[in-house]
Amino acid sequence: MLTKISIVSLSLSLAAFGAVQAAPCGNDSSGYEAWKPVAAAEAKAAGVGKRGIEALLGTSYSTQTIKADRGQKSFKYSLEKFMEVRGAEAIVSQGRKRKAKSADFYAGLEARYGVPAGVIIAIHGMETGFGNFMGDTNVVSAIATLSYDCRRSEFFTGHMQAALKLVDQGVITTQTIGARHGEVGHTQFLPGNVLAYAVDGNGDGAVDLANQADALASTANFLAQKGWQPGKGYQEGEPNFAVIKQWNAATVYQQAIAIMGGRIDG
Repeated sequence: MLTKISIVSLSLSLAAFGAVQAAPCGNDSSGYEAWKPVAAAEAKAAGVGKRGIEALLGTSYSTQTIKADRGQKSFKYSLEKFMEVRGAEAIVSQGRKRKAKSADFYAGLEARYGVPAGVIIAIHGMETGFGNFMGDTNVVSAIATLSYDCRRSEFFTGHMQAALKLVDQGVITTQTIGARHGEVGHTQFLPGNVLAYAVDGNGDGAVDLANQADALASTANFLAQKGWQPGKGYQEGEPNFAVIKQWNAATVYQQAIAIMGGRIDG
C-alpha cells in the first residue's frame, strides 16, 4: 500500500521556499566557505538538526553544478530539435514496451492518482533515460552551491534546507549522488519535492527514489497534488497541460512530455 513519507520537523513549507535568505550570495567560489556557517545558522533556525548542519558544513562548492546551470542550451531549441536531441522516438518506443510489460503497475497508479501511464513514462524517459543515468554529482554540495549562488538563491535555499532535513531523517546521506541541480532518483525530484510528495510505491515501508516503483508513484502523486483531473486531456490547451507545466518551467519540455505521453498512451 502506498504511504506518505514521514515528514519530521518540517517547519519550512514549499510555499515559503521563496523567502529571502540573510546569508550573502556569491557569483563564484570565493565567498562560499564564509557563507556556510551563516547559512547553517539559518538552517538550524528553520528546524534542521545536527546531522543536517554537519552535512552543510562539510559541503564544497560544485563547479559542475554552476557549469550545468549556466549551460542549459537545449531549452532554447525549437520543439522539433529539442525532441530530436532528447531522443523522443526512443523514449516512445521503449515507453510503449514498458507500459505493456508492467500494465498492472501503471493501471494501479492511474486508479490511485488519476494520471495515465504515458505521462509518467514520458517523464521517466526524459529525466533519466528510464533510470540509466541518475546523476554524477554530490547532492548536498550541489543544492548548497545553488543556494549560495546569486542567480536563484531564493528558490534553492528552501530546497537546500529540505535536503538537510532529508539527511537528518536518513533519506539521503552526505554521499548521495544525483543530478547537477541536486535532483535525486528516477524522475529527478528536488529535495523539497521529496519531502512534500514522495511516497512508498513498493510497500516496503520506506521511500527511496532510486527505487523505480517509489519514484514513479511519487511522480504520479506530485501531478495529482498539483491538480491533475482524472480522465481529462493533457495535450497543450487541454485541462491537464497546466499540471504538466508544474513539472518543468521550459515550454519545449512541457510540450515534449505531452506529445510523447500521448503517443505512449495511444
